[in-house]
Amino acid sequence: MAVDTRECAEAKLVLRQALAACGGNTKDQAVIAAIENLRLLNPNPAPTRNGKLLDNEWLLISAPNFPGGDRLNNGKFAYTLGRLAFNMFQPTKLKVVIDRVLQPVFLLENGEQRSHDIVVEFTTADEDFGQISGIVRNLGVCEPISDTVLQVRFTGGILAPQDPNKMDDWQAVFGQQRQNAKRTFKDSLMLGLLRLMFGLVPPQAMNPQTGEVKFIMERSPKGRLEILYLDEELRITCGEKGTILVCERQ
Repeated sequence: MAVDTRECAEAKLVLRQALAACGGNTKDQAVIAAIENLRLLNPNPAPTRNGKLLDNEWLLISAPNFPGGDRLNNGKFAYTLGRLAFNMFQPTKLKVVIDRVLQPVFLLENGEQRSHDIVVEFTTADEDFGQISGIVRNLGVCEPISDTVLQVRFTGGILAPQDPNKMDDWQAVFGQQRQNAKRTFKDSLMLGLLRLMFGLVPPQAMNPQTGEVKFIMERSPKGRLEILYLDEELRITCGEKGTILVCERQ
């Protein structure tokens, strides 16, 4: 079926306007309708097989989907550090504001899988500390299991500073990464389950040269991600729990 490029362009404009009107909420009825309209116009019926379109640095333009966030007056979203990475990094209760969320998707050396990292750039928002910029990188890989569905698994995560020239400030806030950090019973139980089920290796210590802190999952969980729309400009995906994300190509 031939695709009307003008109709697609108009439909994408409607989606962008709907997202702007509701703060990026993909559960908004106008956004849902705009996404469904685009899905029906999708110019690429087998998006998971189209490496040329898949591969890129994607920027999230809908609202972040991490649990427990607050939308601020300036339109940005605030979370605790723990919410961004499975409570793996200390201090878990530190309030941070998301500056942007990126997803680099590129073919890996094995030639079969692609990267599926979620890169969250943030700035601390705690009155006890100055503003410090950092990155939480949730590491993932993906591969197609059908023309429209990817299998995704996350293999670990990295906490790192954005500015290497402010290492002293960074270490003062994030330097204490201890396995024996005080946790609630619920958090301790969850940590034990993650270790048992997924081979979780929690962060041990900060790299003093780079400021990086890492954790890995040796038996990482698998999930599915459906690509609802993909072209040279936009990518729209839907996770197993129905979470829809809209990204634009950088």
